Amino acid sequence: MKIFVLAGQSNTVGHANQHTLATLYRPGDERDKKLAQLVFKADNGLSPEALEEQLERARRIDELTGGISNEKIKGMSDGPEKTAVEAELKKLDEAYDAYTEKVISSCVVSDRVYISSIADGNKRSGPLTVGYGGNKDKIGPEFGFGLSLAQNLYAPILIIKTSWGGKSINYNFRPPSAGPYELNEKEKNGGKAEEIKKNTSLNWRMMNEAIREVLKDLKKYHPAYDPAAGHEMAGFVWFQGFNDQFSDEFKDNYRDMMVHFIKDVRKEYNAPGMPFVIGVLGTNMTKEGVDKNAVSVAQREAAKAPEFKDNVLSVESYRDYSLFSHEIYSKGWPKHYHEWDTVGSDRPYHYLGSGKFFVRLGDAFANAMIGLIENPKGAN
Repeated sequence: MKIFVLAGQSNTVGHANQHTLATLYRPGDERDKKLAQLVFKADNGLSPEALEEQLERARRIDELTGGISNEKIKGMSDGPEKTAVEAELKKLDEAYDAYTEKVISSCVVSDRVYISSIADGNKRSGPLTVGYGGNKDKIGPEFGFGLSLAQNLYAPILIIKTSWGGKSINYNFRPPSAGPYELNEKEKNGGKAEEIKKNTSLNWRMMNEAIREVLKDLKKYHPAYDPAAGHEMAGFVWFQGFNDQFSDEFKDNYRDMMVHFIKDVRKEYNAPGMPFVIGVLGTNMTKEGVDKNAVSVAQREAAKAPEFKDNVLSVESYRDYSLFSHEIYSKGWPKHYHEWDTVGSDRPYHYLGSGKFFVRLGDAFANAMIGLIENPKGAN
């Protein structure tokens, strides 16, 4: 059995409402077309035309209501005109909800990939499907990652996901070989110095405790596990970095922290050459913006460290950003709420909560991982 760990902060948790996956049907992108076939059941009734109908329906709802505030309806006087508008809205809302439910019910459930997931408070285990994100209605990169892996690997696959929002690598996930965390003057004098020291590396410890718990009883987490065949720690994906960009110390140390982290993970699981993929922070959306982000640059540099030649890769998340979702968000999502809700579900720092983005990114992680597994020499 191949075991892959997926770890990080809120964008590993995943904040994309599952119905936003249907934006993969937007025409013009052959990769998205293939990914739609990957994540949705065959003969599901979804299509580019059905997506456009939903967007038109959403625009009409927003036109009639004024968006999330419902201000236009609230401002109407009782009478025939308001009654007619409410009747039209009822039909539109019913069709809107029916489409959303169809998207959700059409998502695949894997029969080969299983997952044990901590996504903040959403702790679940079972066959890989939607619902392993920030709550039972959301996804992160795990969905596309696992399904894409299954297309290339023929062993049973188990994903162990450990993720908590708002965490840094310099403090929360601080690896042991990085040495003690040095408190700044504010922390020393703030009355919580001992608590801060105690909680250093807390998420590093929680991550490994969760992984060890799964490893103790693999049959519980994947029914196809065969003790005679055993298991392999086949790869690790790290997607994090947002919180480290607001401290000069954290930014400046990120490259070294990442190197320590990779070495310590491999030591922890006695897997010295375990393939490791780093998701580069891409919330700045464009190459130009990401190139100016010290954390993103540090993540790339860590992947290129000489000691990691041929077994660590970085993946650029900005390349998978849903620019279509951003166009609608930028129109002013409160007044275009239903149109926005069709294609996104969160703020830009969560990659707009776009299901399309998270499936794309999971697929990119899987492709990088497969490249390291199948062609270790010269993978960089």
